[in-house]
Amino acid sequence: MAKRLINWRVVAHVVGSLLMITGFLMAFSLPFSYYYDDGMHFYIIISCLITFGTGLSSRIITRKNHNDEIKKREGYLIVTLGWLSMAVFGTLPYYISSSIPSIHDAFFETMSGLTTTGATILGETGHKISELAPSLLFWRSMTQWIGGMGIIVLTIAILPLLGIGGMELFIAEAPGPTKDKIHPRIKETAKRLWVIYFGLTAIETVALMFAGMNFYDAINHALTTNSTGGFSTKDGSIGEFHSPLIEYIITIFMFIAGTNFTLLYFGFKGKLKYFFKNDEFKWYLMAVIGLTIVLIPFVYNYYGSLEETFRTVLFQVVSMITTTGYASADFTLWGPLVTFVFFLLLFSGASAGSTSGGIKIVRIVVLMKNGFLEFKKRLHPNAVIPVQLNKEPIPTKIIYNLLAFIFLYLFIFTTGAVLLTAFGVKFDEALSAVATSLGNVGPGIGDLGPSGNFGNLPDPTKWILALLMLMGRLELFTVALLFTPYFWRRN
Repeated sequence: MAKRLINWRVVAHVVGSLLMITGFLMAFSLPFSYYYDDGMHFYIIISCLITFGTGLSSRIITRKNHNDEIKKREGYLIVTLGWLSMAVFGTLPYYISSSIPSIHDAFFETMSGLTTTGATILGETGHKISELAPSLLFWRSMTQWIGGMGIIVLTIAILPLLGIGGMELFIAEAPGPTKDKIHPRIKETAKRLWVIYFGLTAIETVALMFAGMNFYDAINHALTTNSTGGFSTKDGSIGEFHSPLIEYIITIFMFIAGTNFTLLYFGFKGKLKYFFKNDEFKWYLMAVIGLTIVLIPFVYNYYGSLEETFRTVLFQVVSMITTTGYASADFTLWGPLVTFVFFLLLFSGASAGSTSGGIKIVRIVVLMKNGFLEFKKRLHPNAVIPVQLNKEPIPTKIIYNLLAFIFLYLFIFTTGAVLLTAFGVKFDEALSAVATSLGNVGPGIGDLGPSGNFGNLPDPTKWILALLMLMGRLELFTVALLFTPYFWRRN
């Protein structure tokens, strides 16, 4: 008997486990429903039972396969179908309660949450954020926290093993089961990373309460800061609190969340030398400081106070470079040059191995170094000059992998923009909508900027953008590979 190309039963078993976790975490919204008496408890319970029950049924049916080997093909399917399944079932509280009656909008909002994108159909026009039931707002924040929790382990422990888009680079930065790593087993690595993730969330919750937020707002914003998601409980985002202290606290935690979690682990262990030895972290820090200094003169006239200008610019720079997407002000009102700078940040992202989206600084740094070395090679054609990261040479195959990733990223960006304009979306908004979705950032420009939302886009474009969010979150190749005939062929 011919061996099966794909072991679907082991895929279903793992996806079932993810749905059970989703259903369990969905129940955390119930206390808020009872406390605020928002009438959503029945719908949340039904959603929990459907989600958890579906996952449990899948696990029971495939229980004989729980020890089966997960090969590369199954790995790609589990990652993609797992995220997709959680997004589908995550829509239930919104949809069956009719709080977001459109399935297009409900799926868009959920996918935006789980991919930690932060783009929303809620806002000043149409459905307001403040009009959504408190328990559903908490579930909305929880989807981002779940997505951030998953992406930490995915990018640090799983994708390097699958060889996704140059993710092998991070073997030089202690992300997976190799020498000098957190722990040689993925399960133990995950536990240690999640302890940090949970701890940062708890610390920020307390800090925000100290700064004047109530517990509900504090825990919601802590969930969406550490996931670099950016969902807020307020229509005006962070700017609605009018608190410099809150802005500084969230800025600090956004920056931390945009740092490689492996470095954070070593930092908590007192091994600070890893920060100073890490090229990506140094570039990340310099980018934040440099952009803030450069933009302050262009924004100062809008505020007149140096401290307020510094705080507002720093907040927006960190928010955009970490792909969090919070807003303390509308940067699109600061002039076309500043707007263009923030548009470029839609592509960047912060550190690899963080909850941040985007291309990631490490890829940009390696490609820049490779570009400069090409000039040297023109002058010294016989010289062997390897590209180095953290003073270690990078294999040529990884450089090619990175180039392929960048090409695919730009190809998908261009294709997505063409599709959106075909559905009647304005050119500049199409570019920013695709860039912010693919980079998992949140706000774009124009009507999709920090003061706008995605609610008025044509329904087909919401599905396109949701797919782009998923592709961007899962490092492109994970999803794109499923659309190629090579994946489904035995040879």
